[in-house]
Amino acid sequence: MARKASLSGFPEWLPAERVVEQHVLDTLRRVFELHGFANIETRAVETRGQLLRKGEIDKEVYGLSRLAAEDEDKNDPNALALHFDLTVPFARYVVENAGHLAFPFRRYQMQKVWRGERPQDGRFREFTQADIDVVGDGSLPFSYDVELALTIADALSALPIGDFRLRVNNRKLAEGFYRGLGLDDPDAVLRAIDKLEKIGPQKVAEILTTEVGATAEQAEKALALAGICTSDVSFVEQVRALGVAHELLDTGLDELSQVISAASKRAPGKVVADLSIARGLDYYTGTVYETVLVGHESLGSICSGGRYESLASKGKKTYPGVGLSIGVTRLVSRILGEELVSAARSVPSVVYVTLANEDAWHEAQDVAAALRERGIACEVASSAEKFGKQIKYADRRGIPFVWFTHADGTHEVKDIRSGEQISADPVNWNPPAGDLVNSVN
Repeated sequence: MARKASLSGFPEWLPAERVVEQHVLDTLRRVFELHGFANIETRAVETRGQLLRKGEIDKEVYGLSRLAAEDEDKNDPNALALHFDLTVPFARYVVENAGHLAFPFRRYQMQKVWRGERPQDGRFREFTQADIDVVGDGSLPFSYDVELALTIADALSALPIGDFRLRVNNRKLAEGFYRGLGLDDPDAVLRAIDKLEKIGPQKVAEILTTEVGATAEQAEKALALAGICTSDVSFVEQVRALGVAHELLDTGLDELSQVISAASKRAPGKVVADLSIARGLDYYTGTVYETVLVGHESLGSICSGGRYESLASKGKKTYPGVGLSIGVTRLVSRILGEELVSAARSVPSVVYVTLANEDAWHEAQDVAAALRERGIACEVASSAEKFGKQIKYADRRGIPFVWFTHADGTHEVKDIRSGEQISADPVNWNPPAGDLVNSVN
């Protein structure tokens, strides 16, 4: 079970918990690289002007300052702050390194981010994200919107998290529908629909009629659209049945159909068309994604993202892209909290090399060196206590094998789980394959 951190919102893992987190990161890394994504890392800080240029989120940003600096201007756009996600730093990275990148550029990135949020279940002030994006130079084929959905479905399917649903919508579909209804401020409608799961349809209808200016009939149609959710392309007929027409709506229906059609063949049951998904950030321009764990929907989205046409730009040049971000810390906290998996052991060591006497330390190091040369992690006892105490220490550490070197130069190794003890040679002995690398169960 995951412990509560002494400083709220800043989790720290015990060694066995860290093994689980590392398993998640290693799994994601493996899947992302199988799909051809290259790894990058960006700096932890950006200028405040860079971080705040796409939205009013200043209350979430942690400013960076020196304790001795009393004259720093908090309103200075060039002052530094910790990044709150990996998308904004990536946009800056693309612009600054465009001459060194081959487009379309496929990247994955796993780093800490910081947000000044109120800590609660699944929400932290410091946490790890794992992002993938594809960015083009001037244009980006829509096929990447389909590919990223399939990549994320593969990645999440490889994790010990149970069933999930990748819910997909399209901003063009929504905007075209609202404009076809006669609503001239589709962004305001999207912001209202984005609150649907938190406040319910009745209160969203009130917002649409009192704040957005929709009629009761328009609000009813907007909520009817948000109620459509299918695992196949039958959503197209359901949208058409609402009797709304607009050119942008047609484009959005076609794009979303491509995603769902491919996903129903390659990731059946994992990807659904959910027309309630709005994504509040205004830089999304087409496909939008949100992912929930089945049975744990209250945890919120564990993976989200979408298509953006001009998040990264320089002068007249734009770098459109599509990407998704996985909340790794949120996932790990759920895995640990539900005890879905556990580490096979809390340390990497497979073998504990004992000391028969204090003069045997160098000989024990020779044994350890021979084992390490063949990739077997081990550690050497620090003092020649009674063998019983050395074995108990290895057991407390979770080390499965204890090594003994006798006065005549022969060796034995004991599996302290079963009690079996056999003759062994450090040059050719190997543990069972399942013990060689620490794993999760």
